[in-house]
Amino acid sequence: MGIYLYKLKPILSISIILVFIPVAISQLIRIKIFTNLEDKVAPIRREYEHYEKCIMDREYYKETRLLGGFFYFKKRYISTLELMNKNNWQAEKKSGLAELAMKMLTLLGYMGVLALLVYALLDGSISIGAFGAVFSSIGFMFSLMNELICMHIGNMAENLGTVKNFIRFLEIPEREGEDIEIVGVPSISIDNVSFTYPGTDKSSLKDISLKMNSGETIAIVGENGAGKSTLVRILTGIYSPTKGYASINGIDITKISAKELYRVTSGVFQKYQRYKMTLRDNISISEKSNATKEELLKDAIDKADFQVSKEKFEDGYDTMLSREFDGIDLSGGQWQRLAIARGFYKDSNMIILDEPTAAIDPIEETKIYKKFKEMSKDKTAIIVTHRLGSAKIADRIVVMDKGEIVQVGTHDELISIDGKYSEMYEAQSKWYLTDQDEKAV
Repeated sequence: MGIYLYKLKPILSISIILVFIPVAISQLIRIKIFTNLEDKVAPIRREYEHYEKCIMDREYYKETRLLGGFFYFKKRYISTLELMNKNNWQAEKKSGLAELAMKMLTLLGYMGVLALLVYALLDGSISIGAFGAVFSSIGFMFSLMNELICMHIGNMAENLGTVKNFIRFLEIPEREGEDIEIVGVPSISIDNVSFTYPGTDKSSLKDISLKMNSGETIAIVGENGAGKSTLVRILTGIYSPTKGYASINGIDITKISAKELYRVTSGVFQKYQRYKMTLRDNISISEKSNATKEELLKDAIDKADFQVSKEKFEDGYDTMLSREFDGIDLSGGQWQRLAIARGFYKDSNMIILDEPTAAIDPIEETKIYKKFKEMSKDKTAIIVTHRLGSAKIADRIVVMDKGEIVQVGTHDELISIDGKYSEMYEAQSKWYLTDQDEKAV
């Protein structure tokens, strides 16, 4: 059609192309508006989704109802929803006005093309038959181009902001490193390490030096905000130091690939995940092959003292742990024991225990820590805990305060001198003694 028009009257084909420029510009404006909208609405949407969880999810139900928080979260849920709708409406309004203005220009262009066509007929440049054919074809072309540009590209514009953010996420550089194999039970060393989180000026770690021998168990203790978790992330290579040097087996941590670091490390964490999968899959998620190693699975369950009774787990290890998928739910203590079993299942040479028994009573905690001691044999282990009684199983205790290591030694060494550790230990002892006194009354 374009070639025919060009041969018939070159200015006609050029004019038709120019007519669609305003339509294309309107869609580019629409893409820009909705990309900016996504950047603005994304944090509001996260708030909205959080408040939705607070009023609808089972895990929040008891607390929000008993403490009267339901109506508070419902109010926040509604306000964030209204704010999202307001921003969406404003974006649609801007986009609609821009599209209307550009379509008016397109309409004027369309009328101009028809005027050129009539003029060409009157001056004898084209025949009446050619006029009829071109007139009907132009209407079809405008309809086709409008559908292509406005309908398809326009609909894509609304989701382009989300896609763009996802692409940004994918483009975040992964930890660089070489495929250096960590052989044997690792030793770890950090020298004059400082770390500052991005976007802040305050250092979370300040000029820290520490050496962990191969097969050694250390406990990191300190008050909240002392820098315990940040130090663990440096020791395991999850974070790279802002200043200073960290190494595993004498190799610069930054030169070792994340894949290799994760391969040799296992962990049990306070903030564990509750996967909506079978008991078997929940524990064996680290298994690379499709087949679970039954002996290793049973051993991990036994070490965590996780009771798999036939009454509760009708399908044994294949019982689904989610009511959402017609399965069962576990208590908080059971979920934490499952998380411990998950850490036991992955047989690695370095293990992290980050407040792993927070939801378990002290008597059971003692039993589990004894098993941790057995499990940590011939492994490099790091224990993060606020219960100083649990730190006794460590070969050495690292005491942190305000981002610095203030004491290092065994329990007996640290308790015998005045310092942060003895101060914390005495405070916790008084708390337990007071509790026992109250029971005796």
